[in-house]
Amino acid sequence: MKVLGISGSPRKDHSTDRLVKEVLNAVDVETEFISLADKRIGPCIACLGCIEDNICKVKDEMRGLRDRIVEADAYVIGAANYYSMLNAMAHCFLERFYQFRHREGKTVAGKLGVAVGIGGSNGDKVVENIKTFFAYNQIECIGSVSAQGAASCFTCGYGESCKVGAVHKFFGPDTKITQEMIPDLDKQPDKLEAARQLGQKLCERLKGFAAAT
Repeated sequence: MKVLGISGSPRKDHSTDRLVKEVLNAVDVETEFISLADKRIGPCIACLGCIEDNICKVKDEMRGLRDRIVEADAYVIGAANYYSMLNAMAHCFLERFYQFRHREGKTVAGKLGVAVGIGGSNGDKVVENIKTFFAYNQIECIGSVSAQGAASCFTCGYGESCKVGAVHKFFGPDTKITQEMIPDLDKQPDKLEAARQLGQKLCERLKGFAAAT
């Protein structure tokens, strides 16, 4: 059995990557982690080239991921909250699952999924977006975890003076940024534990599948 972890955040080695990995680290089967941060994956262009063989014809780095998606028995997919929805990179990746759906395609249907969301306040909206993609592709979402991540406003250099940024929104005007206020997963042990429990649950379900076959 194999679990494929995908972080759709463009910020490599940040909160989304880590929370996906926390789930994977609690899984006692083969796992693989992939960050989309260095990938070039465009949206579905509705060319319908995948109708006959369920293989996308767009020539980009999604092609290199297709076999790993097909081979996996479960998915842990994480994304970041951009404008109250999952970020575009993750959205493009999930749009391209359209190639698996034609003529009652069963390439990913029936597999298991975990949704991971990160946001400036929380990742709840991202989790709901990912669950929607799972449902369309008949992937059973066995659970989700969302947490607070550090918005770029904390480190952009203008966070204290910008009146439309996250610092002003969450803490009010004239706030001085301190290390203590910057969101970090280490300050959210309940979220890390929830991720580990999801990994254990996913592992139990997969081993149950294996025993039944």
